[in-house]
Amino acid sequence: MQMSLTESGTEDIIIERSGSAGVIRLNRPKALNSLTLPMVEAITAALRAFATDNTIASVVIMGEGGRGFCAGGDIRALHVSGRDGTGDASSFWRAEFRLNHAIAHYPKPYVALMDGITMGGGVGLSSHGSHRVVTERTRLAMPETGIGYFPDVGATWLLPRTRGELGTWMALTGLDINAADAIYAGLADHCVASSGLTDLVAAIGDLPSDASAAHVHDVIAGRSGEPADGKLANARALIDAAFAHDRVEEILAALAMAPEAFAQDTLKVIATRSPTSLKLTLRLLRAGRRSKSLATCLERELGACLQVLHSPDFYEGIRAAVIDKDRNPKWSPASLAKVDEATIDRFFAQKPKLFENQDGKENPS
Repeated sequence: MQMSLTESGTEDIIIERSGSAGVIRLNRPKALNSLTLPMVEAITAALRAFATDNTIASVVIMGEGGRGFCAGGDIRALHVSGRDGTGDASSFWRAEFRLNHAIAHYPKPYVALMDGITMGGGVGLSSHGSHRVVTERTRLAMPETGIGYFPDVGATWLLPRTRGELGTWMALTGLDINAADAIYAGLADHCVASSGLTDLVAAIGDLPSDASAAHVHDVIAGRSGEPADGKLANARALIDAAFAHDRVEEILAALAMAPEAFAQDTLKVIATRSPTSLKLTLRLLRAGRRSKSLATCLERELGACLQVLHSPDFYEGIRAAVIDKDRNPKWSPASLAKVDEATIDRFFAQKPKLFENQDGKENPS
């Protein structure tokens, strides 16, 4: 049975406490803890309650099931909502993006345990936080260009602020990175062995109720170690040179001129992505780099989300990835040359308001 974005039992989120730590557990392991609207609302409510509880010093968020923290939003349900015109997708995005902003501005230490798959909405739940922990099992990615979509959840704020052009590489390729890469890029802070996470949560909970962010940092740092080598540090110069361009075609031309195997492998991956998504993503990233607040980026992303519901690539990408699973999407248009600027302009035409002002005070609409 297909579950909609609004149909999800409260058991999908477990709210508990461990000493002075408020603990949020994503408990939808068969779906890799992918998010529904009730899950987003439950997390939001928990954060609000913990923020005003003087016995809670910090919050820890983690995923159940052993395979991943969170694989993102439930894209199958988004597909159904867009196809049927229910409005559920819009409601989900609005609630999710407000949650991303709340995490980024949370008044207490917010510890995200990014163990295993951490993609899309999972990055939004974690990389905006104050204390971001990866493990040897972390696979972090923003894979949206592969499903006819674009990196959202405030990624157009986060990715332009990684080292050099690493965020541009991540966004256009959609490839996953490991713990070392996530720390190097600036999307995570510490690496702790997955076997030590239970002890880590207990140690954070053992802190006094007036513990500061520095105290939480010290507890995590005392249990962290050096992760296995990543790939981004060695490829940094190549990535910075090729992905500095403001047109996808120029990026591809630069990669084609580079003799390194990394460049050629990157070219092959980008060739499989939605041409429309590639152009939209790059323009959103560049706009995000110029933006002065996360709130601005989230509202811009929401406008693009609403237009995505009218994009054939969104439905085709999800069909190929999770419905028919043939991994062979037929993009429309099929080439970068056929994606005109007017098409991309339409993703910026709607200017919905999530916040009353750019400090992030919520707009009730």
